Amino acid sequence: MAVRVLLVEDDAGVAGALAESLHARGHPVTSVGRGADALHRHRDADLVLLDLGLPDIDGLDVLRKIRAVSPVPVIVLTARGDERSVVRGLRLGADDYLTKPVRLAELLARMDAVVRRAVAREAPAGDVVHLEDVEIDLGARRVLVAGHDVGLTTKEFEILAVLAARPGTAVSRQQLMDEVWGDAYLAVSRSLDVHLTGLRAKLDRPGLLTTIRGFGYRLGRD
Repeated sequence: MAVRVLLVEDDAGVAGALAESLHARGHPVTSVGRGADALHRHRDADLVLLDLGLPDIDGLDVLRKIRAVSPVPVIVLTARGDERSVVRGLRLGADDYLTKPVRLAELLARMDAVVRRAVAREAPAGDVVHLEDVEIDLGARRVLVAGHDVGLTTKEFEILAVLAARPGTAVSRQQLMDEVWGDAYLAVSRSLDVHLTGLRAKLDRPGLLTTIRGFGYRLGRD
């Protein structure tokens, strides 16, 4: 499936080589080198590849501003591999985070997985799951705790939705990664931990989402 890509990269050489490779595989690419341009052009894309080291606006600020107004899938593609940047990127709503240099085959696989998940999110679903004073509306993608919307990120909701579909049932860590990210790459493991920490904090219901040591997680009390 052809994907319209917005490539946000200020290194002209890197941008040119990557755009050429993506074009060769059927993906139309628009390249911009500034964060301000990304904020104006992201609505015309199916997927954003976002570098963080931009000359005018830090890439994480660009990500935050895009995510405030659009669900467009965003893959961070950057030289920043430190844990703080990775955690911030994921918490701000990146769908994936890859550190340069990245192999083209892996990038293409990640792009495909991210776009497939975005399409799946648009499918209608009408189930509402109630656990104590927590209401999980799978169709509206909304979670209320004691009647208040807790404002989950995309990934936090997707993790919760997988668990809510099986309340009281243990779900393995590998299955959770497979269903939310489309794969169980080791690189996803840290991302899962980050989002679970955020999810637990927002639910603020100790014991409702439990860890089963050596296996996975369960939503619902014994």
